[in-house]
Order: sequence, then C-alpha cells, then structure tokens
Amino acid sequence: MQDGRLTALPEAIGIARRTHRIVWQNIVFALGVKVAVMALGAMGMATLWMAVFADTGVALLAVLNAVRILKQPKR
Repeated sequence: MQDGRLTALPEAIGIARRTHRIVWQNIVFALGVKVAVMALGAMGMATLWMAVFADTGVALLAVLNAVRILKQPKR
C-alpha cells in the first residue's frame, strides 16, 4: 500500500480481516482463561501465583498467536 498502487488494496483488506480474526481469538481466549482462574480462585483452588502465571501465559500465547499473521503466504 505504501507505493500508491490501488491494486494492493485487496491484499491490505485480506490482511486486515485475518488480523481482526486473530485479535478476537486472543480476546476470547484471554477472557476465558481469566474467568476460569477467577472461578478457581473464588472456590479456593487457585492462588495468586497461579493467576499471575496464567495471565503471563495468556499474554505469551496471544503474542505467538498474533505472529501467525506474519507467516501466512500472500494471496
């Protein structure tokens, strides 16, 4: 898109759609893990350290999931 060609617009839209899908995957996964750890904590089965490691793990997995967009072949 930086070279001014309008023919690159469909590719940019495709990248944006894939990025949007990955962002939502990360959001849903992160919230799911947080709710699960919070429920375990409310039942006395999860400690603060478990919550910290879960949060850190989710952040790491979200970054690794987002890196997939760089590995996908151009269409």
